[in-house]
Amino acid sequence: MRLRTALEEGDANAQALLAHADALPWLAALAGHSPYLADLLEREPASLLRLLERGADEAFQLAIAPLSRADAATARPALATLLRQVKRRAALVIAAADIGGLWPLERVTEALTTLAEAALGACLRHLLRAAVERGELKRAAARGGRGCGLVVMGMGKLGARELNYSSDIDLILMFDPSVATEPDEAQGCFVRIARELVKLLDERTADGYVFRTDLRLRPDPAATPLAVSIPAAISYYESMGATWERAAMIKARPVAGDIAAGEAFLREIRPFVWRRFLDFSALADIHAIKRQINQHKGLGGGITVPGHDVKLGRGGIREIEFSAQALQLLWGGRDPALRQPTTLGALTALVAAGRMDRVALGELSDAYLLLRQVEHRLQMLHDRQTHRLPQDEPGLARIASFMGLTGPEALIERLTASMRCVEGHYLEVFEGIVGELPQSGFVMPEGPEDAPEALAALEGMGFRDGASALGILRGWQQGRVRATRSERARALLAGMLPGLLESFAAEAEPDAVLARFDAMLSHLPVGVQILSMIQRNPALLRRIATILGAAPPFADHLAHFPAAFEGLLSSDPTAPLPMLARVREARHLEEALDAARRLATERRFEIDAALLEGRLAADEAGLLRSNLAEDVMGAVIPRVSAEFALRHGKLAGGALAVLAMGKLGGQEMLPGSDLDIVLLYDHAADAEASQGGTKSLAPSDYFIRLSHQIVAALSSPGAEGQLFAVDMRLRPTGNKGPVATRLSSFERYQAEEAWSWERMALMRARVVAGPVAFRRRVAQALRQAQLRPLPAGRALHDAAAMRARLLRELPPEGPWDLKAMPGGMIEVEFIAQALLLEHAPHRPELLRHNTAAALAALGEAGLLPEAVALCRAERLWRSLLGLRRLMMARPMDHDLSRSAEAVLLRGAGLALGEVVVDGLALRAQLDIHAALVRDAFARHVGRHIAGENA
Repeated sequence: MRLRTALEEGDANAQALLAHADALPWLAALAGHSPYLADLLEREPASLLRLLERGADEAFQLAIAPLSRADAATARPALATLLRQVKRRAALVIAAADIGGLWPLERVTEALTTLAEAALGACLRHLLRAAVERGELKRAAARGGRGCGLVVMGMGKLGARELNYSSDIDLILMFDPSVATEPDEAQGCFVRIARELVKLLDERTADGYVFRTDLRLRPDPAATPLAVSIPAAISYYESMGATWERAAMIKARPVAGDIAAGEAFLREIRPFVWRRFLDFSALADIHAIKRQINQHKGLGGGITVPGHDVKLGRGGIREIEFSAQALQLLWGGRDPALRQPTTLGALTALVAAGRMDRVALGELSDAYLLLRQVEHRLQMLHDRQTHRLPQDEPGLARIASFMGLTGPEALIERLTASMRCVEGHYLEVFEGIVGELPQSGFVMPEGPEDAPEALAALEGMGFRDGASALGILRGWQQGRVRATRSERARALLAGMLPGLLESFAAEAEPDAVLARFDAMLSHLPVGVQILSMIQRNPALLRRIATILGAAPPFADHLAHFPAAFEGLLSSDPTAPLPMLARVREARHLEEALDAARRLATERRFEIDAALLEGRLAADEAGLLRSNLAEDVMGAVIPRVSAEFALRHGKLAGGALAVLAMGKLGGQEMLPGSDLDIVLLYDHAADAEASQGGTKSLAPSDYFIRLSHQIVAALSSPGAEGQLFAVDMRLRPTGNKGPVATRLSSFERYQAEEAWSWERMALMRARVVAGPVAFRRRVAQALRQAQLRPLPAGRALHDAAAMRARLLRELPPEGPWDLKAMPGGMIEVEFIAQALLLEHAPHRPELLRHNTAAALAALGEAGLLPEAVALCRAERLWRSLLGLRRLMMARPMDHDLSRSAEAVLLRGAGLALGEVVVDGLALRAQLDIHAALVRDAFARHVGRHIAGENA
């Protein structure tokens, strides 16, 4: 054995290795399979000896340590020699730790990445110092870290810490022109550094090479120099970046130079990488890239292990990576938790987010580990960046043995099963994500001679006015509608037309649904993203048809806020929202508010659609809307407060809390409900002015200004719509008072000045936002106010008088005014609030902020025998009020389409727990429950109401 002879004739380290009791199996495993590793053992025996004596981790650290100690002033030839010596030693340790099973794959790839980063750092310090000495860069650049002016962005496997054994390192070099002594000449200086960096790492000498280096992932590599200015790179990605560049940036990470500047660059281009909308067209783009690779590399065939490319071939590593990256690009804009750079980390995050099933995670992870192991063994043979398995049986037998398998048959069996599994999951993501659209059905006529046949087909499907329907379809075909002006949009629409018409025809009034869909398309700025989404999710067509059939206002909403479409993809409006994460990660306040608006718009639509479709009851929907409002306030208010503190500092002991009132307080929010809130604050008694900002403010001015900004953030419309309308009329002294109230003033007002109606409103209040300690203080003050007794009978008398006044001054608008009509929602709520105000001071256990819960508690206490029936009525009113708000521009309108009536009947049945067969039965139920509520109100609150219009 040549290696044994070399070691016997070698230095003391070589002989000590040969004499080590455990050495022979290691030498056989390494040198017996790989000529390259045999050469490393011959040249660097001390490295394996250290591993055997001290373990793999310490041996690796000792191998790379010289690079961190290297003097930047070292002569370049000496540095080049050192780099290659370190590479040999580290490569041997890593290979031994991998083959010997001492490290898992993640540790192997991390070590290879650490080696690359150490080499880059040593090169960069040397090259920057040389540029400073030449007078090209300012002295600060010589330090090589923050402020040096050069960012080395690691891409691909380097950025993700997933380098393979004989990997290229993909880099983008960006620079800050201001670091150059002559900014106009900065590009020439940094391009020179880029060339010298590549030469130091890439050049093969008698000592070997360090890393093959690839700079082709930079912006527009055919037209740009090797190093690009940071502003130019940002401009490129914002204006011209392609889908493949978005995918590449998932793994991007600054690995050398000015790390802080690199991280700032990534934050700046985050909106380019992580789109706010669901871009299903990205799936097609990434799949097209894979097809181009197959064509270019001649990889279009099936899975045959001999000669197969385990990276680029079918079922290979790239298909696993592309599957993960495509789903990350699709959903990562909404969920920051999906922005994982590693492939295994991305797969795990996708499962946690419900975007991939656990079976796929297990199968793809196992396949990835196997394929990466095979890849490493292939590359260890001769230190070549190859991914192709041997064609011949002896070659396969060698790889099988290198992997510890019994023979080539075992290797072929394992690889074939894994790669077929990968291919199946890849095709599921890219070619059949949720099934296929119908391929048969209605066909658009080519010319006038085919029109009669098309008209007959449309009328046969159920369209009453076939000519109008055909006119709409021709408008789409000819690009007369804005969303269909691009060729790609028209192609997408043509492909889904049979399924679309079939879905619309299933509705009670297909002509109206088609017209509403057309109106929606005409208002969309572009159609490709939405149409791609529908194409990839055909079940959306049925849901869109149902919603447009029953709720015409939704068409306008979808047109103006396309983000709402994404809400239709969710089948679970109860799933957690990444509201806090999205707001925190935003670069500035407006971006944070846009992110919050988008998430809120989507979630509201999810809730509304589920309510309309009968998948949610009114109670659940009201709770979800209230939870959404709390999530928004919990994320937005701290961000607004932090921005405010940058300008005005902070107040000693200062804190602000939100008191939820009305339907938010009762967790009963309806579609379109305002946020009824009261803002309360406090501060240290001796605080005279805020400290730490550019402009100090007195305490009252501070909190009033902050409150105005909070209200503006919550209520101001943006491109993504409005978060919520805010109503603050329930604060002490109403609209005439300050927008924020100090806690002590609130307590005094409630004790000395509050009207009975204000005390009634307080029964639904609860604390929903603010620092924990201050929330406890506010909750205590609230409870004291709620339990402060009135003279006996006062609450009931005042409630009866107030209801009489409302009937006189704001009478119901018609038979569908379920809120204001006698026996309607107002009277149910008055019964609960007035009885609580009357009895809770003596029986605190009655307190409930939710109307239905309060009615039930009063019933259990023997104070309200009709509680069960009143809860039923309250639920019916709330269900129908919510549905009518969704379905009609004016909820008081009498006319109902057949689709809308069907939705109301289903909603009423859900609320009552029984089937409501038709409109007459529904009206009978309304009359019965209104009479019941009216009778209970008169019995418990006031028998004789002045001005009553019975």
